[in-house]
Amino acid sequence: MAKYHIALIEGDGIGPEVIGCAVRVLEAVGFDAEFVPIEAGYWAYKKFGTQVTDSAWQIISESDCILKGPTTTPPGGGETRMKSVAVTLRQKLDLYANVRPCKSRPGIPVPTKFTDLDFVIVRENTEGLYKGVEFEMDEDMVVSLRVFTRKGCERISRFGFELARREKRKKVTLITKANILQVTDGFFTDIFNKVAEDYPEIEHEDIFVDRANMYLITRPTYFDVIVTSNLFGDILSDGAAGLIGGLGIAPGANMGDNFAMFEAVHGSAPRYEGMRKVNPTAMILSSVMMLKYLGEDALAEKVENAVDKVLVDGQKNKELVTYDLGGTATNDKMTDEIIKRLE
Repeated sequence: MAKYHIALIEGDGIGPEVIGCAVRVLEAVGFDAEFVPIEAGYWAYKKFGTQVTDSAWQIISESDCILKGPTTTPPGGGETRMKSVAVTLRQKLDLYANVRPCKSRPGIPVPTKFTDLDFVIVRENTEGLYKGVEFEMDEDMVVSLRVFTRKGCERISRFGFELARREKRKKVTLITKANILQVTDGFFTDIFNKVAEDYPEIEHEDIFVDRANMYLITRPTYFDVIVTSNLFGDILSDGAAGLIGGLGIAPGANMGDNFAMFEAVHGSAPRYEGMRKVNPTAMILSSVMMLKYLGEDALAEKVENAVDKVLVDGQKNKELVTYDLGGTATNDKMTDEIIKRLE
């Protein structure tokens, strides 16, 4: 019997391709797990009328965690108002912390002079505008409510400080717009500062999101751990991915107190479906985060080292890496090269 049971969401668009690459690497490194595909995604919504089926929820309840490929959420309007699969899973499973590392990788061409970045964005995952409380006032007005709770603000703040303490990081920065959104972000700021009192060895501050956005461009080394709300975190983390080479190498995790889900930051890119050209690195590095979560640190290190070797070698041999890195490889070819370098 396998040591771990992993609920596998293959996803939409290029999801099955990149999730398949990650599973191949995990199997090659000796990860002792059973991967159980489940019915979740836009395809499931079109087939069953729900983005996550009852049988999928049952499999999830019996699994150690979820490894998730990117899924499609069609834009609202008209007859299509499907709730995001990722948001559905995060809220249902109470995966309140979205963790997105921003770490420079060797050999990756980047658009700025900053080549030694290593900070983490901790995004509140279940509240804010993504709570999905929207309604029509009348034919001329629609409203979306930004929902913060004391519990939500306190636990995401504490998660950020605990991550800083565990990883021996020195500063936690809260990003808000408390000068304008005075009730909601003022509430969040007060709670964050109260939680900070329990971590006297860690520097803390709060800054506004517009200033933070400028800092990401002009002085990203300013950050160590960022804590922020759902929408701000979503936007800033994609911007941060651009600093390290793009969404193709940006991993992510969704974590709660008792469960976790791991997914790449990028989307399902349906226009590239079937072309086998999308970089699998983000999905593979997300699986590295999963290995660390499960306590398989040695396997995680092997996979991460193999990825870095391919990224370095790919700067000399363009046949090893995908188009976004200036190469010509398919994602299958790049995965083969990563597997070859596992030690």
